[in-house]
Amino acid sequence: MKRVLVTGGAGFLGSHLCSRLLQEGKDVLCVDNLFTGRKENIRPMMGHPHFEFIRHDVAQPFYAEADQVYVLACPASPPHYQYNPIKTAKTSVFGAIHMLGMAKRVKARILLASTSEVYGDPLVHPQPESYRGNVNTTGIRSCYDEGKRMAETLFFDYHRQHGVDIRVVRIFNTYGPRMNPQDGRVVSNFIVQALKNEDLTVYGSGQQTRSFCYVDDLIEGMVRMMECEGFMGPVNLGNPAEFTMLELAELVIRLTGSRSKIVHLPLPADDPVQRKPVIRLAEERLAWVPSVTLEQGLLQTIEYFKSVV
Repeated sequence: MKRVLVTGGAGFLGSHLCSRLLQEGKDVLCVDNLFTGRKENIRPMMGHPHFEFIRHDVAQPFYAEADQVYVLACPASPPHYQYNPIKTAKTSVFGAIHMLGMAKRVKARILLASTSEVYGDPLVHPQPESYRGNVNTTGIRSCYDEGKRMAETLFFDYHRQHGVDIRVVRIFNTYGPRMNPQDGRVVSNFIVQALKNEDLTVYGSGQQTRSFCYVDDLIEGMVRMMECEGFMGPVNLGNPAEFTMLELAELVIRLTGSRSKIVHLPLPADDPVQRKPVIRLAEERLAWVPSVTLEQGLLQTIEYFKSVV
């Protein structure tokens, strides 16, 4: 039985990953400091004989035995990572160093959950893995963007210098059940506002675009990347279907049957105008293509939010 360590395992993505790994018969060690992760996300797994939870901050050294390590620990929504930007940077950088050091010692394969934010406000559209990005190093989003870029650098340096078996995925906007209603991301914001019949807040003109991947599709891609032989990445994981913020807002209002109206607020600093992945590499190397449409995924997500809002 493979022993798998998941940092950030009580978070939105981490908890779905832990569930998937248990279903596959893995022995799962979930590590989370519960800054943005929630015990509610992992409560159904707590009694499982092959699931263990440890409350720990990966910015501090950690020692364990594992065959595989998934590095997901880091606040991922702007309100959360901007709340304590220095802590965010430490989580990405020190967390990567500590987990890579552990992987080196125990000879584990280790996967970094990086982000499309490494592309910044892209001047190339859509974004292939070869694009090096347009990132502001001094802005309010830099703690997250640059922290993840540095984590990628560390992963490849540990591979080159120490032969660590690494994998790097760049995750584009992902949504689904177990999202935190207060995380400040656009999908959760719109659904919560719509269910309460409040105005949906669209920033700027609403013509800026995002690509939304349902969580089950994303987890499938991560697992395939971890199990893939001879391919380190980085590889984009996201749904290439592109929607404006106005289109998303109108769809959420329709699917919830809400009486909400759309209002416009000023665009936040460094907010990317366009975001869409090129996933040709994932198709070729992982045989991975997202299968859940935005409408299908939103319906599942709305049902979840009805139970928690």
